[in-house]
Amino acid sequence: MKNKSAMAVVDVWRREVGELSNRKFAQRRAASEDLVLRLDIFEKLEKHRGCVYTASFNGDGNILASGADDKHIILWDWETGLPKLAFESGHARAKVYKVFRAKFMPYTGDCSLITCASDGQVRHAQISECSVETRLVAKHQGKAYNLAVEPGNPHLVYTCGEDALVQHIDLRTAEATELFKCQTIKGHRAHMSIIPLHAIVVDPRNPNLFAVGGLDDYTRLYDVRKYKCDGSTDFGQPTDYFYPPHVIDKYLSGETCLAFSDHSELLVSCRDKSICLFTRDMGLGHNPVPSSPSSACSEANGKAIPQVYKGHGNYQNVKGVSFFGPKSEYVVSGSGSRIFIWKKKGGELVHVIKADVLGVQCVESHPHTTALASSGVEGIKIWTPKAIDKAARPTNIEQDQKNVLNLDLRCMASRGADVLPLHSLQKVLNGLPRTFSRIVSYATFNYVVYNEGEDDEFVSPLGGMEPSSDDDNDNEWI
Repeated sequence: MKNKSAMAVVDVWRREVGELSNRKFAQRRAASEDLVLRLDIFEKLEKHRGCVYTASFNGDGNILASGADDKHIILWDWETGLPKLAFESGHARAKVYKVFRAKFMPYTGDCSLITCASDGQVRHAQISECSVETRLVAKHQGKAYNLAVEPGNPHLVYTCGEDALVQHIDLRTAEATELFKCQTIKGHRAHMSIIPLHAIVVDPRNPNLFAVGGLDDYTRLYDVRKYKCDGSTDFGQPTDYFYPPHVIDKYLSGETCLAFSDHSELLVSCRDKSICLFTRDMGLGHNPVPSSPSSACSEANGKAIPQVYKGHGNYQNVKGVSFFGPKSEYVVSGSGSRIFIWKKKGGELVHVIKADVLGVQCVESHPHTTALASSGVEGIKIWTPKAIDKAARPTNIEQDQKNVLNLDLRCMASRGADVLPLHSLQKVLNGLPRTFSRIVSYATFNYVVYNEGEDDEFVSPLGGMEPSSDDDNDNEWI
């Protein structure tokens, strides 16, 4: 600790005498563990009705875009806590639909946003001085869970959904190209022919590469340069596969969120309660043929093993994970009602923050400074290192997470969508102490009816938690 303090003093001195620029000083100190342990609520952004599923900063980091159950998009001046603009996204207005992602297109003056939602639509919003126009640019059969904007490109977007379809959109023509449907590996998950997708992300160092993750054990990497519009090539074949070797429970397999670092490291949030960090040399190649998790683990022998971040729980389809710090020094994720922060190197759990009473849906890192945005049923919260006292290091986190799981499962049951099937929740309960398992069983299964139909979703007799009815007003300027 003395060495760290001494280095901080030296950096201040070097800045004062001109040996260290203000920018480099900020970058060196922004990743300080002292700042991470002082994260506290800076502002609460409360205007949405219902759960907020997405929050993302613009390139400059001064505006935050959010989307929620109410199908509205709000642009916030997060430093003042005031909304700058609120408008209807154009997505279907039925209460069951949710806006899952809303992102700024780069180099458009913050006047162009792309959104996707559980109605399967992908929409483009263009903001002018006196109005907002939204248009449909792509459609998925079923929920459109995620989208990825090509870094530095104001026109190109990738989308994925539970129909296993990956689409490429050029906003200049408003045309969507159906690239492929994600197929299962031969001999793996024979009961499924296609893989419902939850996540897609583009490599910032090589925008030709993108990765997808969904309801199986593998994260797939593709090279868009191999696509040919005349269909003369099998573009659906990935260039590489990534597999978390520790996953052994087929009921809790799959990926819910992906993130690339500026160094092309791939972060994978797995449904088995862990997060894995892969480097490019950890791939299984373009043609892995394991028929079971154990064979995949044996193939991983001899290769570098991915860094694993443990302690959090991840039982829902839409969960955020991201890097934090000017050089991606930390990994951050939502888990139940809390935010977890690990050191990227070594996987040490540094900080756990109570963030949302019924579950953190999204955690977004500020592009330039030590700040986080989280979202959930309590709206959006901005976290900055303003606490006077440093937080204590988390201890006994595994047992603590079991105690928090009760609330997470209650939330999943009450919302009635985007959760695991009943048999998967039963597998979760089997790993808990008997007394606690009975409590969760009473709180969850007694109030949830499993629908065996095509949608494979929960239907709650209690009606779930829904936002109030939508207004009939036009776009609202604030």
